[in-house]
Amino acid sequence: MIPAQYVWFVWASAFLIPWGLLYWRFPVHRRAMRWASLFTTPFGLTEPLFVPRYWDPPSLFDLAQRTGFDLESLIFCFGIGGVAAVLINVLLRRVSVPIDPEERRHRRHRLHRWVLVVPFGTFVALLPLDWNPIYPGIVAMFAGAVASVWCRPDLLRSTAIGSVVFTLYYTVFLATLEWSAPPGYIATVWNLDALTGVVLGFMPLE
Repeated sequence: MIPAQYVWFVWASAFLIPWGLLYWRFPVHRRAMRWASLFTTPFGLTEPLFVPRYWDPPSLFDLAQRTGFDLESLIFCFGIGGVAAVLINVLLRRVSVPIDPEERRHRRHRLHRWVLVVPFGTFVALLPLDWNPIYPGIVAMFAGAVASVWCRPDLLRSTAIGSVVFTLYYTVFLATLEWSAPPGYIATVWNLDALTGVVLGFMPLE
């Protein structure tokens, strides 16, 4: 059993294992994985918004408790970003290709930059509300997905399937966390009193 002080570090680092396997086995997706991970890693710097309001995990050098920041969040965001970007394509044996020039002329494609702003703008707009920060995050990600599908209707199927696949992927890691961490780790670390209180087995709904 992993000591509580190192659970978050070991768990975050575990996400690098499937990242490395995908990067090794599927060279065609390497560029997408690198760019996705590079883009998602800075989201780990938002951790002070969530500690301790959403959760409060023991971290290396007690960084999360002393500063709100931690190294584990950067590792975690790097690992899930690269995998999330290519997982559905790997499973469906597809390779991303440039959009047809004719399709690029469609008016929806003129709004790509605005679509990219949607999740960030939504999160910032909702953050001042008296909500636990996880909820603006959830709404922002959903809004970003809807905006992306509006801009690229051809991605609806991939988005729907990908969301289910990634939820299952993340659930497996949570199950591993529950199995390897000290008893009651999830109930202790996640701020359940500030959430809906709905628990699916051992996992908070959020």
